[in-house]
Amino acid sequence: MSLTRLSPVRMLSAFTLVLGLAFTLFAAYTVSPATPKASATVITAAKAGNAVKWAASRRGSPYQYGATGPHRFDCSGLTRWAYARVGKSLPHSSSAQASKVKRLKYKKNRRRGDLVFFYGGGGIYHVGIYAGRNKIWHASQPGTPVRKSRIWTSAHFYGRLR
Repeated sequence: MSLTRLSPVRMLSAFTLVLGLAFTLFAAYTVSPATPKASATVITAAKAGNAVKWAASRRGSPYQYGATGPHRFDCSGLTRWAYARVGKSLPHSSSAQASKVKRLKYKKNRRRGDLVFFYGGGGIYHVGIYAGRNKIWHASQPGTPVRKSRIWTSAHFYGRLR
């Protein structure tokens, strides 16, 4: 059907539709994109390094399941507490914290302050803060205080906070 055969009302409706679509496309290209949220950016090396220092400052604190400091910790409670000191909030479970990181593909890209997640039996069971030289600061189990330990298994991955 040609445009000459359309009634004036239908032509006006088609024109309005085309004009509306053109305006929408124009607006989409001329409006500047929204500013990304601060949480979408990867945390700086300086803040990550300070989080390591905060974790180290809790050396010797007793382990307690569900504890978030400042005197007793479980694994995710320690990472949560240390990062809160540098202005970064984290949830309180190792698996929930894993959802807040950018997973590192290569071991060579790890740096102090990255989170180290341990997995097995179908899920993530532990988290610590990378201290460098294949060691982490962590709160591991009842009877063992916060300490720096060697990474003991290959079933782990590194994540950088966003």
